[in-house]
Amino acid sequence: MKYQTTLLEDWIKDFYYELGIFYPHQLDMLDIIYRLGLSVKFMDISSRFYDDVVIIDERLNKSEQWQEFGHEFCHDKRHEGNQLVLSEEFIKLQEYQATLFAYHFCVPTFMLLKMEFPSSRGQAIELISVTFNVTSEFAEKRLAMFENKINSAVFYEKIYKC
Repeated sequence: MKYQTTLLEDWIKDFYYELGIFYPHQLDMLDIIYRLGLSVKFMDISSRFYDDVVIIDERLNKSEQWQEFGHEFCHDKRHEGNQLVLSEEFIKLQEYQATLFAYHFCVPTFMLLKMEFPSSRGQAIELISVTFNVTSEFAEKRLAMFENKINSAVFYEKIYKC
């Protein structure tokens, strides 16, 4: 089965490769922030990017902070405009895109493709959660996204063989 990556998956892989990040243990929020020349502040407010400063909600645990960073990083790198003046529908679109981005950024496909998964779904979720430092809920959703993509590839492969 040949996995066909999306433009988003390719962008994330290229981004990580440019930083010299190839393995899950290299996915470190503070290291990435440093390599990008950004500053970080941990504060008692919701996470956001503001003028080359990454503000991370200090009330969150480390996994949640990593996931929030992935979401906010999308807004910084891939979105334009001030959400205070954008239409509600455009804000919803940006939020949807940033959420999707975070799943792929925090648990990159190119790394998932190299993993061997246990036969139990619960163990696979736990493996992703621990390996990529994400919550179990996040890992479960990311695994479902990955499985759907693989199942689609298998489906189309079978159709084209007929």
